[in-house]
Amino acid sequence: MMKNHPFHLVDYSPWPILGAFSAMTAMIGMIKWFHFFNSNLFMLSNIILLMIMIQWWRDVVRESTFQGHHTMAVTLGLRWGMILFITSEVFFFISFFWSFYHSSLAPSIELGMIWPPKGINTFNPMEIPLLNTIILLSSGLSITWSHHSIMENNFNQALQSLIITIILGLYFTILQGIEYLEAPFTIADSAYGSTFFMATGFHGLHVIIGSSFLLVCLIRLNNNHFSTYHHFGFEAAAWYWHFVDVVWLFLYLSIYWWGG
Repeated sequence: MMKNHPFHLVDYSPWPILGAFSAMTAMIGMIKWFHFFNSNLFMLSNIILLMIMIQWWRDVVRESTFQGHHTMAVTLGLRWGMILFITSEVFFFISFFWSFYHSSLAPSIELGMIWPPKGINTFNPMEIPLLNTIILLSSGLSITWSHHSIMENNFNQALQSLIITIILGLYFTILQGIEYLEAPFTIADSAYGSTFFMATGFHGLHVIIGSSFLLVCLIRLNNNHFSTYHHFGFEAAAWYWHFVDVVWLFLYLSIYWWGG
């Protein structure tokens, strides 16, 4: 069908409604897991959600790379969409920092009027937290290297630096998992435990999401989906990764170094 505008009107898709239902089922499964110690529904709904994500990504890749629907006007809309999404994520983390500073700058009598509260043994900021900071800053450099390599049409360097970034992201996740296993306090241990695990836990989830984002970009890069001027999918992933880096710097300085 002919059209006289540069915009893309998407076809009917089952993935948004199915994704919403599977996310709702995952939440129900998490409640079941916490109350009845049975994670079957949570695991099943996550597998279904992953399958939906893969097929949704496949459709977006088809319409952008093979059907040519992502014109300059559409790409501009996608850019603004990503900017607004990252802005909403910034405010999401601001709520955690607000909670942390509200409790730490003026500890209430319920907290013993000291921070960290009595009985909380905090992490040494010069150990795993510092290593994780170096890892994420290094990954920020490697993703920038990959981006510039794509713009300069250097396929090998773009591929190598993107692989390095993904490996660093996975390494960060593994180290954070080890840190959680060795933590001397839990999420139930006063306001410190709650703010620590909510803030660092959601950041860790964002690292996993960002690593998945970059893994999809790696597959697309390997299949020659990106050109010097048409690679917004990669650019969006790079923006997201830099956002994750900046949030971690604030987390490290606030919760690990100053707050501990």
